[in-house]
Amino acid sequence: MNMSEQDLNTFEVENLPWYHPTLSRHTAESMLMQNGTDGTYLLRPSSKGQGEYALSVKCEQAVKHFNIVWTGSQIRFGQCQFNSAADFVEHFKNKPLLCGESGQVVLLKIPYPRDISEPDMYECVTVHAEFSTANEPERNNMDFSVNSKEGFLTKLGRHFKTWRTRWFVLQRNELKYFKQKFSKTPIRVLDLNECRECCQDFSQKDKSCVIRLDMGWRVFLLYSVSDQDMEDWIKRINWRLKANRTRSSINSGHSGTS
Repeated sequence: MNMSEQDLNTFEVENLPWYHPTLSRHTAESMLMQNGTDGTYLLRPSSKGQGEYALSVKCEQAVKHFNIVWTGSQIRFGQCQFNSAADFVEHFKNKPLLCGESGQVVLLKIPYPRDISEPDMYECVTVHAEFSTANEPERNNMDFSVNSKEGFLTKLGRHFKTWRTRWFVLQRNELKYFKQKFSKTPIRVLDLNECRECCQDFSQKDKSCVIRLDMGWRVFLLYSVSDQDMEDWIKRINWRLKANRTRSSINSGHSGTS
């Protein structure tokens, strides 16, 4: 089947490594706020329909959205028009400054690749979103977060090798555990940037739902109440580790070429 010229160019746009075909605005904001640094950006479908896209960019404590339209022969971005996706990307590379209606300048620095799977559950963090076009309604002060989790896990002690139940909270790049659920101060905060591996552990003969968290300086063994809960913890922590490693790789690549 032959593709039309519009289909070919649309495919070219949607084949960009930082285009996320199934991403909603809600999830894009959460992903950028949770995982991105200032200047991290991605392209996603617009709610306006076929041929329209949204460029989402993290800046300070906000996410800005810019409307992009495929006209059938050109890509229209603000007052600029591009003949191909290659020209579009080249413009971002050489002239990456964008100014919203507020006058704030956004520098496009790091594309957010789509090879990081998008988690499907949310909890809460405050995001103040600003929109540069009227094509999507303004919605400020939305509370959500991505890939968070909390619950009881039973931890093996380091010295006395006894199992003690603790309340664990996974939020952003940190895994904290508390003596009790409503304790205000955590016993320890684990920085997941230091984590080497998270997987199921099979060393405990009398326990099957054990998580092995290798922090390099110590291996933590955490016993869960069920296979499903254990798998959920492992999935969410590994999603975070993959996001961290991908971001580090992108940052290293950009610093090496600057």
